[in-house]
Amino acid sequence: MSADLVLFSGRLLDPVSGRFLPQTALAAAGGRITRLGDDREIRALAGPATTVIDLRGAVVTPGLVDGHLHPVSGAERTGGVDLSGCTELTAVREALAQELRTLAPGDWLRGWGLDPNVFGGGPVGAAALGPVLAQVPAALDLFDGHSMLVSPRALELAGIDGPRRFEQAAEIVCDAGGRPTGLLLEDAACELVEAVAPKPTAAELHQRSAALLRAMAASGLTGGHAMDGEGLAGYAALEADDALGLRFRIAPRCQPGADADAVAELIRLQGTGGRLWQVAGVKLFMDGTIDNGTAWLEHADCHGESTHAFWPDPDAYTRVIGELHRAGVPTATHAIGDAAVRHVLDSIEKAAADGAPVRHRVEHIETVPDDTVHRFARLGVTASMQPTHCCEYTRADHTDNWSRRLGEERAARAWRCRDLWESGARVVLGSDWPIAPYPPLGVMAGARHRRPSRDLTEPPHGIDQALSPLRALQGMTVNPAWAAGEEGIAGRLAVGYRADLTVLADDPLTVPDTDLAELPVLLTVVDGRPTHRDPAI
Repeated sequence: MSADLVLFSGRLLDPVSGRFLPQTALAAAGGRITRLGDDREIRALAGPATTVIDLRGAVVTPGLVDGHLHPVSGAERTGGVDLSGCTELTAVREALAQELRTLAPGDWLRGWGLDPNVFGGGPVGAAALGPVLAQVPAALDLFDGHSMLVSPRALELAGIDGPRRFEQAAEIVCDAGGRPTGLLLEDAACELVEAVAPKPTAAELHQRSAALLRAMAASGLTGGHAMDGEGLAGYAALEADDALGLRFRIAPRCQPGADADAVAELIRLQGTGGRLWQVAGVKLFMDGTIDNGTAWLEHADCHGESTHAFWPDPDAYTRVIGELHRAGVPTATHAIGDAAVRHVLDSIEKAAADGAPVRHRVEHIETVPDDTVHRFARLGVTASMQPTHCCEYTRADHTDNWSRRLGEERAARAWRCRDLWESGARVVLGSDWPIAPYPPLGVMAGARHRRPSRDLTEPPHGIDQALSPLRALQGMTVNPAWAAGEEGIAGRLAVGYRADLTVLADDPLTVPDTDLAELPVLLTVVDGRPTHRDPAI
């Protein structure tokens, strides 16, 4: 049988050993690698319909997988002006004013990626942005994806005129007089404005998502663990249109207050999907974010905040984890603060005491003490980390908002990727896009140098937690495969494994840390089909 794809004259990099395989070519058919060999042997497998590519010495790795991202919801949330490059309030005001000039009367001003550090030591509020928000309905997502800054007109349209109580952790931030400042914390509060703001049509969202996936493929991504369960119809539509382009493992959300029927429906959804996407897991939240004061810490931050769980009754979370575990459903829980991570591990340990092993995960793990670090390996829990959050949104001198809130002791144990790895935990790397940029070489580079990509001359934050080049590569290949229970079919260059491949212009293990993000991606292959091909090959 002829191969669907033949790649030859390549250097095949084994992500386990870090060495090149002796073979220089591979063939794929039916979405799997069917043969490794020398150029002559593999080229002989080509037929009239085979795609044959001369790699000219380029380096082939197993396909790079983002361990945590939001492709469909992110495509919706990134409408409007990109504020992620703004490091000063003046730049934010200028970007918003420029966007405002493009709007028709009555249009909403939307933006995303707003960094609270631009406000310095002052309060995050609409007033700080000046007259640019005075008359227009505006909603700006802060970079963490857990908060929104809205204009007075948007508050008026949403009927928000003071504080409210919510059934889950959320807040309408108000001044001393009870007047909303424009800052909304967590989903329940943000949804009040989203309910009255215009939304893209299904066709517009489909178009945005397809364009996003093409760009992700060009960056070298072949797949991701998507925390995007509300968009299952979107994945199906993209695949039907031959526009999916990446392989996704999707975890729908379970929110506080979920009753028995809601949990049963999440269990029923497991395994549903298509050729390139599948529901496999459930996403939960144990806290919010440190920057917002909505994380769950063992001790309050410097503002007396971050003292409560996202679930009003943490024991209810524990019961849900037990039920999902008994059903064999892996969970991925957002837990940033030390108390949140501890409670998640306690809940998993309790569930595992009377059930078969299930590969659960904890997402983010931004600050934890030593005793918590060592529990991950013992419990078989994956540590899902986003090192570029440390690079882009904190500073080595701890003058950033995240560090100031925590204080020196807790800020010094930021994103303990190396400690978790060396304790025996499986560490998976991801971007959490759109919270941080999705290019996987940038994620790997950040894990290695711990510096802000906007200025690589700045000192690293926590260089003792940097990963080696090989570990960074494993964090986006073999470890995501293990976390998904797919280590026998993914994450390696071997016969029978998925033909999901990333081809780079040079060896990512020897390219300097600060140059890695710019290493050209020459070819991306998913399911044996090229999804990106550089003209150079």
